[in-house]
Amino acid sequence: MPRFTPITPDALVELLTERLRVLDGHRVVAVDGADAAHPLEFAHHAAGRVRDDGRPAEVISVHDFVRPASLRMEFGRDEISYRTGWFDYEALRREVLDPIHRTGTWLPALWDEAADRSARARPHTALPATVLFVAGPMLLGRGLSFDLTVRLDLGAAALARGTPGEDAWTVPALLAHDRHHNETPTYFIRWDHPDRPALHTGED
Repeated sequence: MPRFTPITPDALVELLTERLRVLDGHRVVAVDGADAAHPLEFAHHAAGRVRDDGRPAEVISVHDFVRPASLRMEFGRDEISYRTGWFDYEALRREVLDPIHRTGTWLPALWDEAADRSARARPHTALPATVLFVAGPMLLGRGLSFDLTVRLDLGAAALARGTPGEDAWTVPALLAHDRHHNETPTYFIRWDHPDRPALHTGED
């Protein structure tokens, strides 16, 4: 049976920061979670703490790596479309994960989701030992080469409660993705109550 230990969000960020201290060079951290878990907010919190530790840190939203509407909406709003056609994970690999390690550059955004056009962003050159936090849904199980992964996990009821009505159609896709991928994150956190999270610490 999984064993969980209560932890505060600040303590979780500190745990992550301590782990990063022993990892030199550029590093990429995934903060995987449905939009209802607010992974981008957590990523900014963690990036701020890393900067306080004297290391450069930046945040990338997966929503800045969506496919054009003509592609992601080709088959309408359904489970398969959201799981497989909404976000451009391959572009994330090509424009962020591979170049940060090879050339020390990274693209902060590819596509403007609201305007449905190119983000027109230019590649950034990373400062020494930069930590990039990549935040958003369904990052695990994609074969992406992250150095550390944080999973902000919502149960089905919490996910449904936290998802706006107009986005309710994404809930089955998110739950299905969680069921079907088998990637184990570095840190798995029950996030139904973000003010009272619980960290997975082993099995009984």
